[in-house]
Amino acid sequence: MKKLLVLFFVIALATTVANAEGEKYIALTFDDGPHIKYTLEILDILKENNATATFFVIGENARDHPELVKSLVDAGCEIGNHTWSHAFLDKLSEDDIREELDKAHTLITELVGKPPTVFRAPGGRINDTVLKVADEFGYTSVLWSKDTRDWSCPSVDYVISTATENSKNGDIILFHDYNAKNSPTPEALRILLPKLIRDGYTPVTVSELLK
Repeated sequence: MKKLLVLFFVIALATTVANAEGEKYIALTFDDGPHIKYTLEILDILKENNATATFFVIGENARDHPELVKSLVDAGCEIGNHTWSHAFLDKLSEDDIREELDKAHTLITELVGKPPTVFRAPGGRINDTVLKVADEFGYTSVLWSKDTRDWSCPSVDYVISTATENSKNGDIILFHDYNAKNSPTPEALRILLPKLIRDGYTPVTVSELLK
């Protein structure tokens, strides 16, 4: 069976855990990095709040900033595969999809010391062929339940409200730690992460959420 992460299943599973143990979990995820400025800022904020997250890195960026990938791992964060070049995989042949995943997989394994187990297709653009190839690597294909659209540089208030409005146990929130403009994400995260914690949520990695 292809390891496609069905969000409704995850939310239902996490709700069951919360009912049994009185705890609530949420996963913060960051795409497209690492970025020399924003990744470090975000990592500092996570550390300040004793939180972890999952970073879906682009192979080319990880190649250029291997020290940032290692810093994320040292802080207890999870590294996922976001392809080598941020290609829209649903437009590629099966062989090209495999190459995009394999190049990033090989580099991440080298940097982290173990292979990644989670994968997110750029733009969430998946089809049966993408899922087939991802399954070959043993990946769980991860989507999200909330999209802050921070890549488009909306206001800080927009990012905060999108990430926190109608929060549910088991939410997976999509952020980006790479932005060519002035990213609102670090400033927003400084406000919303403590708020989520005050509201009773424990930020965990995607793989921890699945457990």
